[in-house]
Amino acid sequence: MQLRLLGPMAVVADGKAIPLPASRKTRALLAYLAAEAKPVRRERLTHLFWQMPDDPRGALRWSLSKLRGLLGDAIVADRETAALDPAGLSIDYIALKEAAANLAATSTEQLQQIGATASGLFLCDLDLPNCDDFNAWRIATCEDSRSWLDKVCAELVTRDLPPDELLPHVRAWVERSPHDAEPAEALVRLLVAAGRDDEAEQQRALLIRHLAEAGIPASAALREQPAIPLKLEEQELGAPAILKQEIRFCTASDGTSLAYSVTGAGPPLVKAANWLNHLEADLHSPLWKHWIRALTAIRSVWRYDERGNGLSDWNAPLNFDAFVNDLESVVDAAGLDRFDLLGISQGAAVAITYAVRHPERVRKLHLWGGYAIGWKHRGDPAEIERREAMLELTRHGWALDNPAYRQMFTSLYLPEGSEEQEDYFNEMQRTTTSAENAVALQRVFADINVGDLLAKVTTPTLVGHATRDAVVPFSAGRAIAARIPGAQFIAVESPNHLLLETDPGWPKYARVVEEFLES
Repeated sequence: MQLRLLGPMAVVADGKAIPLPASRKTRALLAYLAAEAKPVRRERLTHLFWQMPDDPRGALRWSLSKLRGLLGDAIVADRETAALDPAGLSIDYIALKEAAANLAATSTEQLQQIGATASGLFLCDLDLPNCDDFNAWRIATCEDSRSWLDKVCAELVTRDLPPDELLPHVRAWVERSPHDAEPAEALVRLLVAAGRDDEAEQQRALLIRHLAEAGIPASAALREQPAIPLKLEEQELGAPAILKQEIRFCTASDGTSLAYSVTGAGPPLVKAANWLNHLEADLHSPLWKHWIRALTAIRSVWRYDERGNGLSDWNAPLNFDAFVNDLESVVDAAGLDRFDLLGISQGAAVAITYAVRHPERVRKLHLWGGYAIGWKHRGDPAEIERREAMLELTRHGWALDNPAYRQMFTSLYLPEGSEEQEDYFNEMQRTTTSAENAVALQRVFADINVGDLLAKVTTPTLVGHATRDAVVPFSAGRAIAARIPGAQFIAVESPNHLLLETDPGWPKYARVVEEFLES
């Protein structure tokens, strides 16, 4: 005999549904006893269901008699308590609870059975008027069942099952948790793996829209083209493996918590932090993933989130010396004795300073889109006026849902970005740091001045810059290369501050960097 509590309540014997008691309170009593799985005091039961009648204990006795007519000796009661004996009963809620508590030990067949028989959440159609304590318990238990069913689905996705067998479970997962990115990503991946590319793209657009309507930004993995599962990617399609990273934390000398990660294997390359980073999002973003993938092909890539943004501490002092100290703290925590160093944008000044302070530790230095002198010291009145105006707008508009303020930065950084890349950068700016930090960081960047250190760089250096960069003038990159002894320089035709994968010059640039690091 089966007692089904996930979805509409039902009792099934020999494959046929048995009529339930007409009383909603009697059905609710059965569900409560089944879920509690222990004797419950009669005072508790009358409090939950019968506070109003003149004879609550009599009402309880009547309901117990109706349940005995349904389940016989499975209803166990004495003068003090009542309980449901689960022997001989298969209760879907209990099976789900036990599986969720020990997923690894639960067989794939059991997990599939649990997912297949759950037609909804716990007692989805049994709300009782004037029984507030019972309804509060039912809502909490319903949320427990939602969480457990999601765990079961997440575990099933890791099992060795064909995509078509997993799809019904993941579709139900998406329906239960429409504002969770994980089931959305899993659904798109499975559709791609099943060869249903058109449906995958349609579902991806629909899921992103649903998240946006709820005010929730879609994850980077969902925004990008549907990802193919690792097993299929490596074994069947021969495509590059999905990037994986290990995130760690360390503490700077002033106590600031810093997040850093490693991707890939081989000789180490450390990337100095820049505006703006987020270790988890950058790995899959349409702006950074091609950089990380290209570098990971030849190096183990070590990245960290600058203080004030990403996964690092947002409530920390923001100044240039602290940025350099953070780089020192990360490489020391990672145990890196000698490594290649990459500095992008303002990260170039940090990398230059570190290379001068620790020439014995930096094997090769590569700088892209960088500057040695911040905009406040470059002496261009028009640029200073424009930057000050942008800072004032940032202060007031950064955190608003309307991305118009952040679009200023996006238009400068990615003038040839696609709609997807622009949308990603707009949203990532807001979620990666606060308005206060965005302003404070820009103030620090404005005051950077490491021009006197350029002649002291002894590390072999490659400098690159986009010819029409609107964020950092091309002349700033050329000046760095001219003043670092023996530095190589590569100019790439592009208006984008960060080279995009669609930039015509990206393949050539990537080859030059590889040759430089491999030499």
